[in-house]
Amino acid sequence: MAYRIVSLYSGSGGNSLLIAAGGANILIDAGKSARTLCRTLCAVGSDIREIDAVFVTHEHTDHIGALETLSKKYRIPVHMTRASAACIPPRCRTFLDELLTTHPPHYSVSIGGLVITSFPAPHDSACCVGYRLEFEDSGARRALGCLTDAGCVTSHIISGLSGCEAVVLESNHDTEMLRHGPYPDFLKARILSRRGHLSNDDCAALSARLAGCGTRHILLAHLSRENNRPELARAAVRAAIPDRGVRILVADPDEPVSFA
Repeated sequence: MAYRIVSLYSGSGGNSLLIAAGGANILIDAGKSARTLCRTLCAVGSDIREIDAVFVTHEHTDHIGALETLSKKYRIPVHMTRASAACIPPRCRTFLDELLTTHPPHYSVSIGGLVITSFPAPHDSACCVGYRLEFEDSGARRALGCLTDAGCVTSHIISGLSGCEAVVLESNHDTEMLRHGPYPDFLKARILSRRGHLSNDDCAALSARLAGCGTRHILLAHLSRENNRPELARAAVRAAIPDRGVRILVADPDEPVSFA
C-alpha cells in the first residue's frame, strides 16, 4: 500500500488525521484528549509510538487538545506556524518548547521519503494552514492534500491541492441550515465570512476543480453537527462531480474513517 489516510475523528469536538506515506507516519492535528487519540490509533491498527511528528493546522482547541500530554508522555515532535505557536496556552508551550519547531506560513519539512509543505488558508485564527504531502512511489511522484478550515478558496489553496490524488476537504455547513438554524447572528456571520468555514457548495466547487486536475479520492471533513448532514455534504459534491470514478467519503466526528 503506497499510502494510508485515516480521519481519526473530525468536527468541532476534535480533529486528527493519520497519514502514512513515504515511510513516515504523521498526524495532522491532535484534537480531543491524548487518551482518545491513542485509543483511536489502536483501533485502526496504529500506535502513538509509531508517530514521527504532529503537524498543526492552527491553534484552536479542537486541533491541539492532546498536544500537552503527547509532548510530556511521548516526546513527539510538533510543527506549526510561529503565529499559531504564540497563541497556544502557556502551560502547553512549556512542555512543547524543546519538541516544537515553528515556521512561517509557507514551509516544508521532510520526514523519511515524505515531504510536507504548508500553504496559508483564511480562517479566524492567528495563522491557519493546509498541507500538501508528496512522496515517491515506484519512480512516480504522488501527492495528497489536506484543508480542514478555511473561509474561502484562494490561489494558495488551489496551488497547494492541485494534482493531489487524494484530498481531505472541509465541508462544514449547509448554508440554508445555518441561516435558519439556532446559532446567534454574530456566529452565523463569522462562519459565513471569508475567514470562517467552507460550505457544502464551496467544497463542491473546489472538489470539481480538483477532480479536473486528477483528484480521485475526496474525504469531506469538519462537518457541523448542527448545520449539516453527511448526506447533504456528499450530495453537493457528487452533483458537482458526476464522474463515478471519483470516490467521496465523509469523516465522522467520533469514529475513524479510512481511505487509501
